Amino acid sequence: MLCFNEGRYYVVRVVRGNILSFNEGIVKVDDLLGKRYGETLYTHLGVRFTITKPAILDVVYRKFTRRTQVVYPKDAAFIVLKTGVGPGSRVVEAGTGSGYLTAVLAYFVRPDGKVYTYEVRGEFLDIARRNLSIAELDRWVVFKKKDVRQGIDEEEVDAVVLDMAEPWSALKHAYSALRSGGSLACFLPTINQVERTVEEARELGFAMIEVDEILMRRYKVKRGETRPEARMRGHTGFLVFARKL
Repeated sequence: MLCFNEGRYYVVRVVRGNILSFNEGIVKVDDLLGKRYGETLYTHLGVRFTITKPAILDVVYRKFTRRTQVVYPKDAAFIVLKTGVGPGSRVVEAGTGSGYLTAVLAYFVRPDGKVYTYEVRGEFLDIARRNLSIAELDRWVVFKKKDVRQGIDEEEVDAVVLDMAEPWSALKHAYSALRSGGSLACFLPTINQVERTVEEARELGFAMIEVDEILMRRYKVKRGETRPEARMRGHTGFLVFARKL
């Protein structure tokens, strides 16, 4: 990642011979080769920048191709925490979309876990595969062109994460696929979907059902002027969590 200042930084792929063009000037990729993180260089216009290692958030949310609505970091992080996904976890996800949440899950199940992601649209699976390869996370993902409402192939999984319009139609398959103590997470944009999902979860015997909404607000910090920014990441979706006991 090339960092110019607080507001301008770019995640780039280092390919020998490439030329990178920014508002701050041109950078030859060959000049980056062999450099260590933390070193400082200059563009052809003399603008200073520092080379640093990008976090998974930087790669996924700055470099991935986006063709669908995605799960934002605030929601993805809470899903990982609430479901207990970690090294060695086996996770079923549906639908894949552009693969943003898939990548986050894959990052946390390493090195011995696996994400099985279901998607009915082949073009989305192709995009997700390319995105996951950018982050070098595709080895921890099994891509499946299948409607999860027709069934889940895996058994005794640690978590099922559903990002789809009608999750209630897949809940019975999720319940069957989960191990005892396994977690369910559903990402839903409207309260009507929440009601139906929770009702179906109760009918199936899920326990510890909880509905959350995560709001995030940034602050402008300057002596004598510190205040919330005018824009904020408000409602993105509701999160339904449950456990199979």
